Amino acid sequence: MPSGQPVTLSEILVDEVGAEQWLRFRFLAPGIARDTGEVSYADAEGDFQALCDDFVLPYIADFALDADVVVISLMDRPVAFGTSDPDATQFFEAFRPGPDGCVWEAL
Repeated sequence: MPSGQPVTLSEILVDEVGAEQWLRFRFLAPGIARDTGEVSYADAEGDFQALCDDFVLPYIADFALDADVVVISLMDRPVAFGTSDPDATQFFEAFRPGPDGCVWEAL
């Protein structure tokens, strides 16, 4: 990762949001923990693009998946999707897969 932090894939979820297919790639990133971590959102910002271009796009191609939107989340501890954990730190970014790489999507 550009930030230097280790990340581990936690899960991949497939969602339909309206008429779009969303793929959610959720990664454990203990370094972002607010009390004990040393990686800020600004430090991790480049990790999102790297994960999308270097991991997500090949994964989509390898498994012949379709995605209109890719959401990448970093979490300092496992958090069940759709639940709240006030002690957890989570960062999210969304992208649209394109022929030349992932394009950041302001949601």
